[in-house]
Amino acid sequence: MLRIAVPNKGSLSEPSCQMLAEAGYRQRADARELVLFDAENETEFFFLRPRDIAVYVGSGRLDVGITGVDLLRDSGAPAESVLSLGFGESTFRFAARPGTAAGVGDLAGKRVATAYPGVVRSYLARHGVQAEVIVLDGAVETAVRLDVADAIADVVSTGTTLRNAGLETFGEALLTSEAVLIRRRGAGATPPVEQLIRRLQGVIIARQYVLMDYDIPDEFVEKAVAITPGIESPTVSPLHERGWSAVRSMVERKRINPVMDELWAIGARAIIVTGIHACRL
Repeated sequence: MLRIAVPNKGSLSEPSCQMLAEAGYRQRADARELVLFDAENETEFFFLRPRDIAVYVGSGRLDVGITGVDLLRDSGAPAESVLSLGFGESTFRFAARPGTAAGVGDLAGKRVATAYPGVVRSYLARHGVQAEVIVLDGAVETAVRLDVADAIADVVSTGTTLRNAGLETFGEALLTSEAVLIRRRGAGATPPVEQLIRRLQGVIIARQYVLMDYDIPDEFVEKAVAITPGIESPTVSPLHERGWSAVRSMVERKRINPVMDELWAIGARAIIVTGIHACRL
C-alpha cells in the first residue's frame, strides 16, 4: 500500500489535493479529516503540517509526500525531490532598512530574523558569513522595527509588505522554491510510487498543453508541421476534399494564440483548440 503525506493547510494544500484528484486519487470531502484511505488505488493519505512532511518521509514512515523545496531544505531531513509539480513558486530574499546592507557579506556580525533557520544558516555558511539567526514563527517583517533583528530573510512576491514595513531587498535570492514530490533519500522506486509519478506527470503535461486541430492545403503541410511539431510528431490525415489535410498536434497552452495566428497566415482553416484532461507520454 502506498502512503502519501499531503499538506493539511497553507498555500500548498488545495493545489496538492486538486492535482491528486486530477491524477485519479480519492480526496477528502471534509478538511477536518487527517487520514484518508483510497481503497481503489490502495493508497493512504496523511494530511500533515507542511513543515513536518519532510521529516515523516525522510524517516521512512511514509513513502512520499508533497511539500515545498523551502520546507524540505529547512527541515534537514534525509529526503529528496523526485518531481517538480508546477505550483507554489516563491522566492526567498534578504531585506533590511535602506543602507543596512548591499550583499550577504554585509550581514557579518548582524542579526537575521527568519522562519526558515535551516535555509538561512546553510546559505550563510556557504558564503562564509557569521551572523546570528533569530528564529521566529510566522511573519518577520516587524523584527527590524522592534529591534529584534537588523535584517530578515523571508518569502518575497511583490515586495509590497516589505516596503510598507520600511524594508528593501538586497543581494541575490537565497532560494527559489516550488511544490515538489519527495521521498526518502536513497529509497528505491516501487511500482506504486512509479505509478503515482506517471499520473502526476500526466496532470502536469495536461495543464501545460492543449490539442490543436486544423485543416491545411497539402502544399503547406510541412510549414504547418514546423509551427506545431507536437511532443513527438503531429498526426496528419487526408481530408475527403483532395488537396487538403487535417493536422492534430499538442501545443503549449501559453502559445495558443500566436500559433493560431501563424497557422492562419499560411492558409490553415477550421483551427480548433481542445483541453487535455489527462495523458501519458
